[in-house]
Amino acid sequence: MIALALCGLLLFGLATARVGVLAVVIGVVASLVPVGIVVAAFLWIDRWEPEPAKLLLLGFVWGACVATITALLINTTAEAVGDLLLGSGHGNKISALFSAPLVEEAAKGAFVALVLWRRSSEFDGIVDGIVYAGFSAAGFAFTENIYYFGRAFADYGFGNGTSPGVLAAFVLRGVLSPFTHPLFAVLTGIGLGVAAGAASRRVKILAPLGGYLAAVCLHALWNGAATIGGANTFLNVYFLIMVPLFIGVLMLVLWQRRREQRIVAAALPAMASARWIAPSEVELLASLPGRREWRRQARKQSGRAAAKAVAAYQASVTELAFLRRGKPDADLKKRQSELLAVLRASRAEAVRLAGGEAPG
Repeated sequence: MIALALCGLLLFGLATARVGVLAVVIGVVASLVPVGIVVAAFLWIDRWEPEPAKLLLLGFVWGACVATITALLINTTAEAVGDLLLGSGHGNKISALFSAPLVEEAAKGAFVALVLWRRSSEFDGIVDGIVYAGFSAAGFAFTENIYYFGRAFADYGFGNGTSPGVLAAFVLRGVLSPFTHPLFAVLTGIGLGVAAGAASRRVKILAPLGGYLAAVCLHALWNGAATIGGANTFLNVYFLIMVPLFIGVLMLVLWQRRREQRIVAAALPAMASARWIAPSEVELLASLPGRREWRRQARKQSGRAAAKAVAAYQASVTELAFLRRGKPDADLKKRQSELLAVLRASRAEAVRLAGGEAPG
């Protein structure tokens, strides 16, 4: 946390030195809108099996601080070397086309790889890879937008019909393309998600590598269209490649969410037979609307703490459902015991806060 804080302070100092305090404040305000939309979208994706809030926050801060400062240092160096070798003005193109895609996608994806390595129990497949990558990329885009919006304000103010000020930058980055960085990173996340559920060693290696290379290529294409292509090239890339790919990823997410629902629904009867859950809870736990209504009733009747306990109980049920479908391994029984302890504790807490009535 100290390292992350130092990175954040350094970035704030650099941005302030380049564009000024007022411009940074304007950049922060303008950046809150797109980042709010992006974060809300990934939280919606994560509804069936919510990831730990601390990990999601850490992913956002990682992207906003660690990934950003890593990219800044390496891209600035690449730009300087490009100017030195190819002449002034060429370094920016080298950085945009080669350095930025390679470094930024690696920096954002590193957090997802770390979660898979260190907290594999919290990584169940493609959806988790998408969510962790999305939060890391959202943090990165947030910091990057602060600088771009701040620089636009410092150079042109709010802008008008003849000058591209902060309003024009907001339309381009906050309205037309708020999901560009998350879309790039999600490709890496999908690769890591495939690896998480794969039994083949080859797939565990090739899937993340393929996802990362796809993210790098798409990022380079986007940067190339923006830096060396004209307006027609940019619009063609945007409408013919970026928008269809975004729709494709959205369809994959919807399919994976339905798949998660089927996995949980199929596991619930056996869990009821094992007396892990009550038979009356099967229908409530089998759908998101049922779960949401259960939490709403708990909040209405017994307060926010009861609703939180019910949510923890529902999450532990989902974790158990995914664990039961997994392949056997040495840690399976240990993990199952841990989840059962959480399930029973959260259910007992929900019952206590409800005044003795069993939830559901």
